[in-house]
Order: sequence, then structure tokens, then C-alpha cells
Amino acid sequence: MLAQIRRQGYFIHGIWTLLAIAAAASALDGRWSMTFVSLATLGLSLAPLVLADRVGINLPVPFVAAVTLFVIASVFMGEAFDFYERVWWWDIALHGTSAVGFGLVGFVFVFMMFEGDKFAAPPWAMCLMAFGLAMTAGACWEIFEFLMDLWFGLNMQKSGLKDTMGDLIVDVIGAAFASWLGYVYLRAKDRSFWTWPIDRFVALNRRLFRKSRE
Repeated sequence: MLAQIRRQGYFIHGIWTLLAIAAAASALDGRWSMTFVSLATLGLSLAPLVLADRVGINLPVPFVAAVTLFVIASVFMGEAFDFYERVWWWDIALHGTSAVGFGLVGFVFVFMMFEGDKFAAPPWAMCLMAFGLAMTAGACWEIFEFLMDLWFGLNMQKSGLKDTMGDLIVDVIGAAFASWLGYVYLRAKDRSFWTWPIDRFVALNRRLFRKSRE
């Protein structure tokens, strides 16, 4: 795990340091809610590296940066600085981008299960499984919002049912787009801008994709 952390570069290290400083300063001032939010943001941004180390995969630096920025935007800025209320499109944008991200992760996971063998399952079936995984992640996030509101008195769900359903609709759109990217990857003969995230992950973890195309 330490090797993956060191590989992230100064930008991500700087963000992690600022979050740790924010948590320490808030604790000294007795602002426990800010302390919790800062530590939760830091922990969630480090979670992918912990999981990747456990399963023995290498994460691309842009992926870790995207996860870190997303967690900051959703938990830190969204809750601590009330961006969900101040910026009307904040929640929509975050759910859309997270759905695309979870969709790509889901596709890579399904692709990895078949060791990159595109003939092990039809492309549409692999993309459908990726879509299902992305929607599962979106549903789990809605449960997380509900529990945060229930346990810590936050307001992540905003208008309740309407907010939850709106988020799930955006999740469907984002997951469908990510599944389409996976389909393009399986069908494409040459690498392109659209397939770059998947290409980069496969390149860093070539041993997991023994039957993958070069």
C-alpha cells in the first residue's frame, strides 16, 4: 500500500495533508462535526488504495485523483460547506460522475473475471453486468446518505423521496454511459479517447488480463 501511496504525486499528497490539518485544527477548536467530515473524507479517499493493495491490483494515478476529488466534493464541500444547497446542480453532477466511475469499475471487474476473454461472454452481457454493479453502488450510496442523516443529523437526502429518485435516475444515465464505453472498448480495433481509462488500467495490470488484446 505504501508503494501505491508514494506513486500518487504531490497534488494528491497535498490534498491528504490539508485534510489531516483540517481535522486536527477542527478538533483543537472543538468543532467535532468538521473533524468527523475531514477524517471521513480522508478515509474514503484512501479506501481505494487499501482495497487495491488487498486484492493486488495497481490503480492509475488519475483514478485515485478522481476518487479523491469526488469524495472532497461530496462529503467535504457538499456537507461541511453546504454546496448541495448553494449550488443547485452540485448533487446532480456528483451522482452523474460517480455513476460513470462505478460503471467503469464494474466493467473492469467483469472484464477481469473473464481474464480479458471477450468470447467468454457476449459484450452486451458483460456491459449489462457492469451496469448492474454501478446501480448497486448507487443504491448503496443512497443508503449511506439515509444513515448519515439518521445518525449524525446531516441533510444529505434533502427533499427525501424526490432527491433519492432523482439521484437514481441520474445513476441510470451515468451507468448506461459507462456501460456503453465498455461496449466500445470490446468492439474497438484501435485505442481511442473513449477507451483510455480502461486501456490504462489493463496496461497496469496486464497479468490479470492474459487473454486481453494487445
